[in-house]
Amino acid sequence: MPLEDSFKIHYVDHDEVDGLEGIEKEKLACKWCQICTFKHQGKWPVMIQNVVDEDVLPQDFNFIEDRVLGDGVEYPPQEFCPGCSCDPSTNCKTKKCQCLDENDFLVPGEHHGEAYAYYEKSATSYLKEEYLESRQPIYECHDGCKCGPDCPNKVVANGRTVPLAIFKTEDGRGWGVKSTYKIKRGQFVDKYVGEIITAEETKQRRKASQYAQKKNIYLFELDKFKGNADQDPSLADTLFVDGEFKSGPTRFINHSCDPNLRIFACVGAPAMKRFHDLAFFAIKDIEAGVELTFDYVDGDDESELKLLNKDKKNKKTKAMMSKCLCKAKNCRGYLW
Repeated sequence: MPLEDSFKIHYVDHDEVDGLEGIEKEKLACKWCQICTFKHQGKWPVMIQNVVDEDVLPQDFNFIEDRVLGDGVEYPPQEFCPGCSCDPSTNCKTKKCQCLDENDFLVPGEHHGEAYAYYEKSATSYLKEEYLESRQPIYECHDGCKCGPDCPNKVVANGRTVPLAIFKTEDGRGWGVKSTYKIKRGQFVDKYVGEIITAEETKQRRKASQYAQKKNIYLFELDKFKGNADQDPSLADTLFVDGEFKSGPTRFINHSCDPNLRIFACVGAPAMKRFHDLAFFAIKDIEAGVELTFDYVDGDDESELKLLNKDKKNKKTKAMMSKCLCKAKNCRGYLW
């Protein structure tokens, strides 16, 4: 069924058909209406394209622009999330900004004393090279800060600044994502958002899923700061992001063993480490129209890849593994 037909008259007329029976319910489920609520939709739109077949996006999937909290999950009180008191002239680039207190990654004395993760060129911010070659977390200013929306240390916080197209792939890999703009190495693309759930709820959802491995594609553990649990015990109780049924366009980004994107943890207030963002940045120059991809098993260490190689050598485990369809020259053959 074509995308237009899946939402009947509403897809064509939208706000002109409020009086028709059932239209309000239909509008709630309309992917286009959901996307139209996005902050930057007018300037950097999200599009849905299918010139391959008559398939549509999953009917039980809904677009959201930011994360939502699941049962039993609560943010820390606002008073625990103070921001910096920098004025616009300070620029929040150095250690004088309290949001950068914990960022000890950059070598002191380099980058003119800057401690923030970015550099600016032609009015666009990019991740510094040291970060692109690392898995280090990014520390940003946030809504509790006095520096304002034009702060150069609010790249992820200010949201997506590139148009994205969700499109149907022609080689059987389902839906994918591309941009109609050229994206440069180090440029922020978008966040991965979804429902924030507890470890116990994650366990139950995996158990309830018909295909546990498929469920894992949409689940991300927010464990970047788990190693700091000696300083903050709450960090040991990690949360998960589930984007299977509620997420943004990045939910449809496919895997590649030779990816052009990488996910970086990004945090504002220290008290929000348990809820850190998952931010996609380009690790290569990406021409307009080229599919965006990331490595589903990319991590801080090589343990997952070692386990993958071990499983491939075992006939029993190999028979149950998911084949990789990325077709990259360095393809590992299997996802997991």
